Amino acid sequence: MRVSLKILLLTTAVVSWFATAHAQTVGESAALERVLAAMDSAAKNFKTTEASVVWDEYQKVVDETETEKGTIYFRREGADVEMAVDFAAPDLKYVRYTGGKVQVYLPKADEVNEYSPGKNRADVESYLVLGFGGSGHDLQKSYDIRYLGSETVNGVKAEKMELIPKSDRVRHDFIARILLWIDPARGISVQQQFFQPDPKNPLGGDYRLAKYSDIKINQKLPDGAFKLKTTKKTKFVPPPG
Repeated sequence: MRVSLKILLLTTAVVSWFATAHAQTVGESAALERVLAAMDSAAKNFKTTEASVVWDEYQKVVDETETEKGTIYFRREGADVEMAVDFAAPDLKYVRYTGGKVQVYLPKADEVNEYSPGKNRADVESYLVLGFGGSGHDLQKSYDIRYLGSETVNGVKAEKMELIPKSDRVRHDFIARILLWIDPARGISVQQQFFQPDPKNPLGGDYRLAKYSDIKINQKLPDGAFKLKTTKKTKFVPPPG
């Protein structure tokens, strides 16, 4: 009788665990679907974004974080994507992505470093529109996505997702994984975290954490937001090779 009771209790516990796990999975799938649908809706009407941004760059080897603060701009016209960041602290720095080319202007050195993503242009632009004009369900073509629940970020109740690139090349050479915090009311990012590949850690090592606030959607951007304001003596350093 005691053995039968133990078996009954064990069986009940196992069944209960499976039922709970199934309910959680169904709930997470439904929540993820809602977030992706919100991003789809936002993407249909997306044209521009302006926001305050704080970038934390963490380097694991030295265990240090470098923080930059500024204003970021996004613009999408058809298939063309443009991005600009004006950093004000700790030093002035201007970053532009337009016409498939990255430019970084350092006023102190009066120098512009240029980079070309080349054959990786599609990958670069897909990162730029993560949560800012990119379709939610389109992400499922390139990433395995997991819903991680809700978190409050900068006063916004955001939905957190983990994105793992499906491409071995991307995962091993560029981005190990990405965390996105999406404002479900607007279908846009309020925070992003990009982890660089680390041979010793499949979840990534060094990372960039981008925190957005004072976000303005589809409003007029400053004139010349995507153009660099250089001097007559500015030195332009072309991409290597």
